[in-house]
Amino acid sequence: MSYVSTVSWPKRAVVTAGMPYGNKKLHFGHVAGVFVPADAYARFLRDRLGAENVLFVSGTDCFGSPIQEGYRKACENEGFEGTIEDYVRRNHDAQKATLEAYDVALSIYEGSGLGRAGEVHRMVTDAVLRRLHENGHLNTMETLQFYDTREDVFLNGRQVLGHCPVQGCKSEKAYADECDLGHQFNPEDLIKPVSTLSGEVPEMRPVRNWYFDLPNFRAQLQTLAEGLEADEEVRPVVVKGAKEFLVPPVMYIKNELEDDYRAIADKLPAHTFHEAEKGKQSFEIEFESIEDRDAARDVLFEAGVRFRTGKALVPFRISGNVEWGVPVPEMDGVDGLTVWCWPESLWAPISFSATALEARGESLDSVRDWWCSPDACVYQFIGQDNLYFYGVAQPALWVGLEEGDAMQAHPAAGQLQQTRLIANHHILFGKTKASSSGAVKPPSADDLLEHYTVEQLRAHWLGLGLDQKSVGFKPKPFDPDEAKRTDPRVADPALKEGALLTNVFNRLARSCFYEAQKSFDGFMPLGAVSAEAIERAHAAMAEYERIMHRSELHSIMTLLDEFIRWAQKLWADGIKAADTADDMDARRQVLIDSFYLLRVCALLMHPVAPAGCEKIAAHLNIPAERVFSWNEPFEGMEELCSAEERAAGRHAVVELPPRTDFFEKHPSQFK
Repeated sequence: MSYVSTVSWPKRAVVTAGMPYGNKKLHFGHVAGVFVPADAYARFLRDRLGAENVLFVSGTDCFGSPIQEGYRKACENEGFEGTIEDYVRRNHDAQKATLEAYDVALSIYEGSGLGRAGEVHRMVTDAVLRRLHENGHLNTMETLQFYDTREDVFLNGRQVLGHCPVQGCKSEKAYADECDLGHQFNPEDLIKPVSTLSGEVPEMRPVRNWYFDLPNFRAQLQTLAEGLEADEEVRPVVVKGAKEFLVPPVMYIKNELEDDYRAIADKLPAHTFHEAEKGKQSFEIEFESIEDRDAARDVLFEAGVRFRTGKALVPFRISGNVEWGVPVPEMDGVDGLTVWCWPESLWAPISFSATALEARGESLDSVRDWWCSPDACVYQFIGQDNLYFYGVAQPALWVGLEEGDAMQAHPAAGQLQQTRLIANHHILFGKTKASSSGAVKPPSADDLLEHYTVEQLRAHWLGLGLDQKSVGFKPKPFDPDEAKRTDPRVADPALKEGALLTNVFNRLARSCFYEAQKSFDGFMPLGAVSAEAIERAHAAMAEYERIMHRSELHSIMTLLDEFIRWAQKLWADGIKAADTADDMDARRQVLIDSFYLLRVCALLMHPVAPAGCEKIAAHLNIPAERVFSWNEPFEGMEELCSAEERAAGRHAVVELPPRTDFFEKHPSQFK
């Protein structure tokens, strides 16, 4: 009875994991919330599709105001003496080392402005912008930008702080045109702006930049959003993020200002008045277009009527005037601008994919087989804060690039397929959002490795259920309550899933090898696996695939917990009965079944705890690429052995020294 899959997978897959800014090391939220889930998924796809058919790409986001501001502070406060590229390279190297420490196996982790990846990214950026311009989707607009009169300089995004003007948002950490919760707005709407350079209130001065005509894609985005909503496997948070901007432009005005509004209502562009809903403190005025809403802003501002704007599609800024950025090609005589970091970070994974393919001997143009082919799929793991960019701006950009000659020999050419967004909710540190810039400083990803093994943390983070809601990470060594932190009777929540590895799975693996050494001269006996073991294994594999197709990684841990405990019980009950009866045939059958179940357990656990599972494969004395392949019949262990071994009825395994663990506890946990 061979395993038969009922799930359809693409021929090729790209997995992305967002891009950390190049201004800092990684805190645990970066690793736990995005990189570990993405790595687990990429490892599964490699096992399922073949390693050569999967790209897992990410890199350091080298540009943008956070990097410039971080570099300025490093020079002023830390005595850093290198260039801004040196500063980014230092942080990039630290990020890469952390990811490697957590067994995050990327096909490429470079930087959007570093090395060959940086060169390719400039090429792709140039092609993308020229294509969008040729297709009529880029326009120059004169807008207002914050200017610090004391420092005599235009301020970039992170050099201005204020309160978010978007209705319903309570963030008091908003920058020039976006808040820390991902809301976008016009700079002139920012509430209580202050320059971080001088502490003064900046003034607004006109600048001219390129903008992508995002509002013009509302119909296409609406169709895409309806498709997402109809897909039961798309996470609700993705659907919500895609739909919440597809609404008419509105303004919210406090109820107590209604008389003031009425006095100037006839001076506003055509609009619809909506009374405040029951219990609400503001009424709404709805406009036909963003242009009408912007014109109304000026009228309301002059009349002293305070307002907040609602979420809506607004022109998506493409360029800026900062020196450290990817150059915008000269178009329509406009030159000397650089690309705003968010647009170019959306196509940076294409650049990284092309660079990775080139490194393995393929042409840059082959990237179209991965990003443009209906036979391929791109799975993008992101945090919920970035849904506006990936769920609204990116789909529209991809549509905008479809027009024209789709077969141009360039990495940016071709009809880009819409990607599959896998958005996680926030991982909290206790009850607080994990942010390295927040009031409560979370432990760094490196700090955690002084108290836990990598596999304990990976298993715990994948089991948290971030696909469903924001969840608190509560590592006992970092508990602010000293009494709980030092009380040996208080369990460590972070070890819950790891116990499955260090106790149950470890015991199953050790038992198989030690029994083979004790009773079968170091050989794994071969023979027909019991129908019960095969049926249970195939059922677990089928459910595992269905869960992976839905990207519900926390459910994987639930399934593994049940299946591995069942396999361990089958071993324990079977070997006890065989020992009691002193039945060598029964002992042989138990070991045949248990080695088969160990193989299946290792396959399913491989994306979660790769090092320990690969150690099991090494001791099985079978190539890892066969142990961790879904393309075998899964009828027994004989299918992985030679004809001579099958004829002899046994396969030599690698000796396991006494007291060897496949999944270890951290030394600090033995204190």
